Amino acid sequence: MSLSTSSLNRPGSTGPDLPTVPNDLLAIGDLDGSTIRGILDLAVDLKRDPTRFSTALADRSVALIFEKPSLRTRASLEVGLHRLGAQSVVFDQRESPLGERECVHDLGRNLERWFDAVAARVNRHSIITELADCCDVPVVNTLSDLHHPCQALADLLTLHERGIPLERLHLAFIGDGNNVCHSLIEAVVATGGRITVVAPPRHGPSTEVVATAERLGAATGGRIDVTDDPEAVRGVDAIYTDAWISMGEAEDPEKLEELTRFRVDEPLMSIAGPDAIFMHCLPAHRGEEVVDGVIDGPRSVVFDQAENRLHAQNAWFVARLS
Repeated sequence: MSLSTSSLNRPGSTGPDLPTVPNDLLAIGDLDGSTIRGILDLAVDLKRDPTRFSTALADRSVALIFEKPSLRTRASLEVGLHRLGAQSVVFDQRESPLGERECVHDLGRNLERWFDAVAARVNRHSIITELADCCDVPVVNTLSDLHHPCQALADLLTLHERGIPLERLHLAFIGDGNNVCHSLIEAVVATGGRITVVAPPRHGPSTEVVATAERLGAATGGRIDVTDDPEAVRGVDAIYTDAWISMGEAEDPEKLEELTRFRVDEPLMSIAGPDAIFMHCLPAHRGEEVVDGVIDGPRSVVFDQAENRLHAQNAWFVARLS
């Protein structure tokens, strides 16, 4: 089942149709709905027949920068790029944040001399935008404090695999309106779906992200709603949550107390309905934002999401670098 009007494998074609993507991927807002669907189409093809792409990025090299600890991001990038024939080099900056030892401008100008692309997991979104501004090769945001576009692409791929048409999707994000929430808002609305964010007023999503999504929805048919009522999950296709305290964020007992009534448990899943799936980008704080019975239950797709990080990211790299 193709996500877009054009098939990746047209009869008589010698290879897949590659979507045209912008130079950088800093936020899902950099992509329109058609481009997102094209990336997902390509991800489906990559996942179905990876051997066809085993030399797609031969002789290419990608710098992988990490200011934060990583399991899924690092593993999916290193393994994924290797499967495409590319070389990756990891720069562990956890003890030396970008801009301290050397200014971001000089770092970027160096990296562009050796690498065909840079993927960075950073503390502040301003760092990734500065890196993209000064670097002549493509820059991919693999996580910042404001956006997590690679995760959102993987999430849409997972929803598609579950047979949920993106233009008819209704997804509820419940909990802290963080970077993952922002990217999901942009992705769902861009592809014509509906997202309901359920969060306490002090911890809702960025008003700028919401306003931009509302304007975009007028063109795509997508919709964004924000509420503090957990009952708003009734009838949704998927319930999505994330850690209440983001990586690098100071412990905040008051915030945790405010978010307690937004925990995803069996009663909340029952409100959503019998066909609703559960999603989480991981790592999970079991007993906090989600209980074991839900994340380990039959409706959980969290490990499908984790796997699909590799395929969604590979699709973007193939589209941009091959």
